[in-house]
This record gives sequence, structure tokens and C-alpha cells, in this order.
Amino acid sequence: MSPFEYIAIAAHALAQNKVRSALTMLGVIIGVMSVILLVSLGEGAQDYVEREFAGMGSNILLITPGKQETSGMMPITAGSFHKLTYENSKEIARKAVGIKGVAPVVMGAGSVRFGNRERNTIVLGVTPEFEPVRNLYVQIGRFVNGQDIEKNNKVCMLGTTVKEELFGSGNALYEKVSINRMKHMVVGIMEQKGMTLGINMDDLIVIPLTSGQQMFHGGEDEVFQVLVAAMSPEDLKTAAASIRDILYMAHDYNEDFTITDQASMLSTFSKIFAALRFMLVGIASISLLVGGIGIMNIMLVSVRERTREVGIRKAVGAKRKDIGLQFLIESVTLSGIGGGLGIALGWLGTVGMNWWYPSFPVHTSLWSIMMAFLFSGTVGVFFGVYPAIKASGVDPVEALRYE
Repeated sequence: MSPFEYIAIAAHALAQNKVRSALTMLGVIIGVMSVILLVSLGEGAQDYVEREFAGMGSNILLITPGKQETSGMMPITAGSFHKLTYENSKEIARKAVGIKGVAPVVMGAGSVRFGNRERNTIVLGVTPEFEPVRNLYVQIGRFVNGQDIEKNNKVCMLGTTVKEELFGSGNALYEKVSINRMKHMVVGIMEQKGMTLGINMDDLIVIPLTSGQQMFHGGEDEVFQVLVAAMSPEDLKTAAASIRDILYMAHDYNEDFTITDQASMLSTFSKIFAALRFMLVGIASISLLVGGIGIMNIMLVSVRERTREVGIRKAVGAKRKDIGLQFLIESVTLSGIGGGLGIALGWLGTVGMNWWYPSFPVHTSLWSIMMAFLFSGTVGVFFGVYPAIKASGVDPVEALRYE
């Protein structure tokens, strides 16, 4: 028989038991849909994190005080300790190679008040270089400038959330707000950025670095961290080595600081998400396995019900190969139709998630569709082989006597 005849016979046999065939396919449909949805969620989460890191600025090196070393499961800090300072950042800007910007940061919690309205928020003390390095710009007014640092001007820039909470729709520029009981004039409103790695970048206040040191460190030269932008991804290692040498000498030949590059953080997240995707595919594959067992069970029942039919076909000249292929094609047809419907439902699920939560980049990748469909086809073949062998081995004489 031709392949089309095998398919026509298989389709006819499945159509004779529509409800049973539909219920058998349900396991495959759920399995394939689960694979596509879970893989799409895993990839969407990775894309989301990568996009958030990109929003922080490109080719960033993060310098923090204290040397972190891995011992077992917990990081330990070196015994002797030097603080990171504004002078350290200026020395890095003068001497380091392969960099295009250095931004020291002071950070703390602050209570900001205007009139009878008050709000607790994050306060960042920065220099003018913070704007291009951190990719965080003002939308209205101006940012911190060199004169603010030199003269210790008490000025501030408000995030959009803080501005709306304190001023509503009114004008905030050149008004004075109290930040931790220190008066600051509003000279800028930051552009809206939303959430970045779980932090609301609209719910903060930016002030000059010197004002931040006075507010949080009693005027001492100390910074929370230093952000350094490398010229290109290729310059990250060179820049990190150069910075390490500069700080090593500045800190009396003691490496009591940690340099973390953006690429390493992204690489770590990528490994986590790769493991997560593998785990999610494994979980979803259990549904496909259950669906395959259902197909084999139904095909065995079908072989028993159609024993007399098999006997008649063998009596008129059908070979074992013909009988086996007929039942195998029925099994593959069940899993193939179920796989196609599962792919369609999985795609509709990702469309629905994008509509419901557009900021989370969920999409159906071609490789997940191909993997799910190939897996469903393999399930059909694997769990259809035994029923096909059983059907092809039926004795025609006994089959004709079967009632």
C-alpha cells in the first residue's frame, strides 16, 4: 500500500472513536503546550534580566569596598579594610586604561519633605559622570554639575514618583525640599525609568556627592561604590586589571576591594536560566510521557478490539509489515495532531501573557516549537511500536475465530 492509503486507514480508524481519540490526544496536547509555555517563560525571564542590565548602562565595572572570596557557601571579607573614596575614583579616572567614565556613588535612605507631605526614599549622592555611566538622565531641568561638587551646593533631582507624591501636577523646579532635615533646591526631574532589577528607579532623589557624604558619612571622604564604564566589551578585562593595580597601591598593597563586571553577572544569570529551562522542560516532558502511555494503552485496546479485522486483512494477503505500519501510523497520527494542537495553544498562551503583562518579553521561540513537535512525534513512535508489533503478530486463523 502507498503511504496515503496507510494514512487514510489510520484517519478512518481514529474517526470511528472520536471521543476516545480526543481524550488520548489530550495528554500530548497538555505536554506540548506545557513545554512551549515553560520554555517561553524561562527565555522571557532571561531576556528581561538582560534588558534590565542593559538599562544600567553598557560595559560597567562595579567596585565595592571589601574583598569577597568564596569559601564553601559564604563570602568572607578580608581582615584589614580601606574605604573607597572620592579620591580613589579620581585617581582611577586619571590613570586607568580602557575606560570612558568613572562615577562614585554615595547611597542611603532619606526622608524627603515638602510642605505637609513627606516620603521615605533612596538618596543617591553622585557626580556629573553618573548620568552617562549609569544611563540615568534628567527629563526636565539639569543634572549635578562640577560647580555643585566644588561648592557643595544643596541641590537635588527628583525621580518622577517622588515628584508626583510631593508636588502632584504642580511645578517642582526651584522649590526647596527637606532631605533628612537638610534643605535642597530642586533643579531637575529625572526621566521615567520604571523598575530595574527590583528597584524602582523613579522613586529616588539624586544629590551632589559632597552633599551625600555630608548627609550619610559626616563629611568624611567615603563612597558606597564606584561605577566605571569601559570603552568596549573587549576593554573590560584590561580596565579591571588596571583599576585593580591602581587601588592595590592606593590601599597600601592590600586588595580589600571587589571588582565585578557586568558580563560576569550576566553570565551567571545565563547559567541559572539555562538550568531553569532544562528543569522546566523536564517537568513539562512528564506530561508528554503520560500522554504517550495513554496512546500505547489505547492502541493496545484498539488491537484487541480489531483482532477480527486484522485476521481478515491477513487472510486476504496483508503482510505483517502492513498490519504493523497501520497501527504505528495511527499512533503517530494521534501524537502528531495532539502536538500540533499543543503548539497552537502554547503560542496563544504566550500571546495572552504578552497582552496581560507587556513589560515581560515572553515569546515563542522556533527551537521550542521544533523540540516539542519532535518530542511528541517520538512519543507516538516509541509508544506505538509495541502495539504495532502485537497487532502484526496476530495469528489469522485465531483472529478469524475471535468474537
